[in-house]
Amino acid sequence: MSTYKLNYLEQLEAESIYIMREVAAQFEKPALLFSGGKDSITLVHLAKKAFAPMKIPFPLVHIDTGHNFPEALRFRDHLAEDIGAELIIRKVEDTIKSKKLSEPKGKFASRNWLQTHTLLDTIEEYQFDACIGGARRDEEKARAKERFFSVRDEFGQWDPKLQRPELWNIYNGKINKGENVRVFPISNWTELDVWNYIKKENIQLPSIYFAHDRQVIEFDGQLIAVSDFIRLDENDHIIHKKVRYRTVGDMTCTAAIESSAATLDEVVNEITLSRISERGETRIDDKVTEAAMEDRKKGGYF
Repeated sequence: MSTYKLNYLEQLEAESIYIMREVAAQFEKPALLFSGGKDSITLVHLAKKAFAPMKIPFPLVHIDTGHNFPEALRFRDHLAEDIGAELIIRKVEDTIKSKKLSEPKGKFASRNWLQTHTLLDTIEEYQFDACIGGARRDEEKARAKERFFSVRDEFGQWDPKLQRPELWNIYNGKINKGENVRVFPISNWTELDVWNYIKKENIQLPSIYFAHDRQVIEFDGQLIAVSDFIRLDENDHIIHKKVRYRTVGDMTCTAAIESSAATLDEVVNEITLSRISERGETRIDDKVTEAAMEDRKKGGYF
């Protein structure tokens, strides 16, 4: 008798698909938080596999800060239309106006902290009881504290000390009225796993993940794209570089890396050799304090 064995990518895929189906089974109104980045695109691909031949049984939700890369927005719209998914877009700018919030000031004024308000309002508006996200434990130490099913209280807040045990692939989705659960199906994946899976499945991505020419400025050793969202001064020198992005956040808080990796094989080779996490190398907003991510998550961030 032959023994059927899954390789490590197939094991990760099977685990993530199982979690997706658990979400559909345990919750009444789930949603998939979609940024147009590689991790959320991978989640969409996994959801398609989990529920084929049906359509994905929950909407894609994008919290639009207004500072996004145009390439990511175009890809978002194309993907949602291509798979026939409901796409819900809520804009941080509308929240700023309605709640009279103060926008951050400075050279790289980011709305990342403010999008929590918009997310929590969207959850309340649609009564979502589960929000699927693409966070991975290798990204950042605060995310390493998350379970697959991570409960948020009625105020949308996360308490890292109140994590439920998850033994033998048993996931407890029981929540009280007003609470919701953030679900992270690819928690056990690494950045390299994601790229190897994208290569294996031939998943399409926004062009900014591959080497391209871009106008940038160098600031504290990082390459920041020139855009309408950052404030240039007399000390800034615009240069042309061949770059790509390891992660896709706002243009105000995401740095590029100099790279000639223009194909999936080249990107995989580059990531294999890297010893710095993608957020550690390219996310300006995570460098505000040692606990920047954890502080945001406690307040209701993705």
